[in-house]
Amino acid sequence: QLQLVESGGGLVQPGGSLRLSCAASKFTLDYYTIGWFRQAPGKEREGVSCINSRYGTTYYADSVKGRFTISRDKAENTVNLQMNNLNPEDTAVYYCAADQSAGSCHYNSFETWGQGTQVTVSS
Repeated sequence: QLQLVESGGGLVQPGGSLRLSCAASKFTLDYYTIGWFRQAPGKEREGVSCINSRYGTTYYADSVKGRFTISRDKAENTVNLQMNNLNPEDTAVYYCAADQSAGSCHYNSFETWGQGTQVTVSS
């Protein structure tokens, strides 16, 4: 069974940084689109950033452009999300997901999901 495991969440002050990592087991991410999504209480799950491992193309939600960077580490078989200049509106559970045929960075396009990691931005 394909598995994704997120790590790196935690509590950070406004303006701080965190680096999330999504590790895949039992499959290689080489031909997958991998996305980072987040869901805050009472809100719909939203696509934060996605990367197509084969072509290297990336997508960022407007709310995170210039602050978040998605990257692929082939040696470690991970996809990382560097999050800088965090603000309280970034507080949510962050999930990574993978799919071989995702056509967009929308949660409906992804089949395999991790369990999520909590990110809390608060002073």
